[in-house]
Amino acid sequence: MSENKKTIVLTGGGSAGHVTPNIALIPALKKAGYEIFYIGSYNGIEKKLIEDYNIPYFGIATGKLRRYFDPKNFSDPFRVLKGFTEAVKLLRKIQPDVVFSKGGFVSVPVVRAAGFLKIPYIVHESDMTPGLANKLSMTGAKKICCNFPETMRVLPADKAVLTGTPIREELGMGSKEEGKKFCGFTDDKPVLMVIGGSLGAQSVNETVRYALPRLLPQFNVVHICGKEKMDNLKLSVPGYKQFEYVKNELKDIFAMADIVVSRAGANSICELLALKKPNILIPLSTKASRGDQMLNARSFEQQGFSLVIDNDDLDEDILVETIQDLFENREKYIENMSKSNLHSATNTIVQIINEEAK
Repeated sequence: MSENKKTIVLTGGGSAGHVTPNIALIPALKKAGYEIFYIGSYNGIEKKLIEDYNIPYFGIATGKLRRYFDPKNFSDPFRVLKGFTEAVKLLRKIQPDVVFSKGGFVSVPVVRAAGFLKIPYIVHESDMTPGLANKLSMTGAKKICCNFPETMRVLPADKAVLTGTPIREELGMGSKEEGKKFCGFTDDKPVLMVIGGSLGAQSVNETVRYALPRLLPQFNVVHICGKEKMDNLKLSVPGYKQFEYVKNELKDIFAMADIVVSRAGANSICELLALKKPNILIPLSTKASRGDQMLNARSFEQQGFSLVIDNDDLDEDILVETIQDLFENREKYIENMSKSNLHSATNTIVQIINEEAK
């Protein structure tokens, strides 16, 4: 829109995982001289998350493309068409040099509109196998960024780039002391961090709580358990601190954590890799997801970054034994993660954006 600035449109939404990598790119894109706009859905999670960053936000109609029967399958194609028309109008007005898509169904009309207007666009796929929205977006993409060596095999060779996922810079700037203060930990016991992801961590939450009598003699435990998943009976257990959600202090909790138990969403595990945190992954089972977390976790296990417990096998004994095993061998995992070349995802992706924006 302005004479000398380059302009970029970011898109992606439907879940936090389709938004946080875009947020992580914002400081680097500003530094590189981009004027940034965001196109998401009218009221999706992306609208709320982008609010803090003073970036012009535009909503479009969006529909979900399902592989199963649902009455909305009849109305949603019309919403996708409406979204496409709205995206074409917006892109004509903004005139971006390039579009960067993080996936989710809201991104499909946007990249299709970019293709229609001959604006170059780049797609980022976090999971090991591309989701439906990204599959529909890849045909006209200039480049497809991905997280896993295995993904390179299923992508067009001339477009695929192994970049990793951009991680919010501030996550690496935490203070161990501030983390201990925030959690009220006063001794020098090692810290076990448990983070369940926003959905479906009930089994992890329950198993961790059953295991507390065996864990607390050795560890302080900080447990980010998800919305409305706190256990009020355990609010005053010494050495155990629980939160529904943590925003600003998350960096301090990460700095303080010696080992982490986590779900295996692509962004979460890339954060663990970037921060070199020895971890146990408990992926969502195929009953609760399309199975991408299980593939993500197995890849990290094979690369020597993680230990994995299948959700269906999870019980107190297995959890405690695996935590002990991880803690005793933590240096080995830190060393393996240090050798990974996916730490500079933000720089690599901004470089690709610059090339396509020319």
